[in-house]
Amino acid sequence: MATPHSLRAPEVFGETPSAGAPSAGSAASTSSPGSGASDTPANGKPDQPLGPTGRPLREIPDPPPLDGHGPARVLAMCNQKGGVGKTTSTINLGASLAEYGRKVLLVDFDPQGALSVGLGVQPHELDQTVYNAVMESSINVRDILRKTSIDGVDLLPSNIDLSAAEVQLVAEVGREHSLMRVLRPLVGEYDFVLVDCQPSLGLLTVNALTAADGVIIPLECEFFSLRGVALLMDTIDKVRERLNPSLDIIGILATMFDPRTLHSKEVISRVVEAFGETVFDTVINRTVRFPETTVAGEPITTWAPKSVGATAYRQLAREVIRR
Repeated sequence: MATPHSLRAPEVFGETPSAGAPSAGSAASTSSPGSGASDTPANGKPDQPLGPTGRPLREIPDPPPLDGHGPARVLAMCNQKGGVGKTTSTINLGASLAEYGRKVLLVDFDPQGALSVGLGVQPHELDQTVYNAVMESSINVRDILRKTSIDGVDLLPSNIDLSAAEVQLVAEVGREHSLMRVLRPLVGEYDFVLVDCQPSLGLLTVNALTAADGVIIPLECEFFSLRGVALLMDTIDKVRERLNPSLDIIGILATMFDPRTLHSKEVISRVVEAFGETVFDTVINRTVRFPETTVAGEPITTWAPKSVGATAYRQLAREVIRR
């Protein structure tokens, strides 16, 4: 795993491509990210085909079954930029982990309640949410847990009430540990807890990072998304130094990749150049299937189980389990 200092690579955050990245006017080479092509060495024998990240494709076998469940790894799905695929990735990664026999808890820690909606829950109809568990010590978190339509996946839902917690927690003692307190009774019952963070670096996100064992950073294949990663890395470093020394970056997930555009390929090239093996091999392509699943209130693994998107999230689940 890369160290915090190796994740700095300031050249990735500039306006212009680095010297090693292909320019907008150059032709894409056979080894450019997303091309799927392979280099042919002097001996005439082709190397292993390259994946979307520009690295050789590595086949990860299905994980072995478990004899029991817990304790859970708590992973925060975090990026302060909105619209990068945090919620979509939380739902579909959770469903894919469950397909491999893992018991998963999804935590909607965004006042917009998008994770809850994506699982068929109407936030405005909820009497109690994760907000009540965070702000009221008398609440039993198990009374808020909801089963989902996905076998092996449970949900702690959220709605707009959670936005008040950002203000109310300021005066609380140990305010950064509020979510950790809520999750503590549950971690022994699950294999993974995935926390869908709000698109900001405020107190709710700090709570998620304090409670987490690791961070997954969904990163849209677009240069404006790249620029925001520096702020997120600074926040992760501060949480690691002051609140959660064991916090680790599990991986950076490239999302909304369009293999037809040179722009997407340039972005992935620069991300891999800066962050190396921290970048997942799995890349999530743009597809109309993901908006459809939101309307349907179910993950792509059940809505379109043979689609490219479902296959990608199953591959991501294998990578996460392996890491």
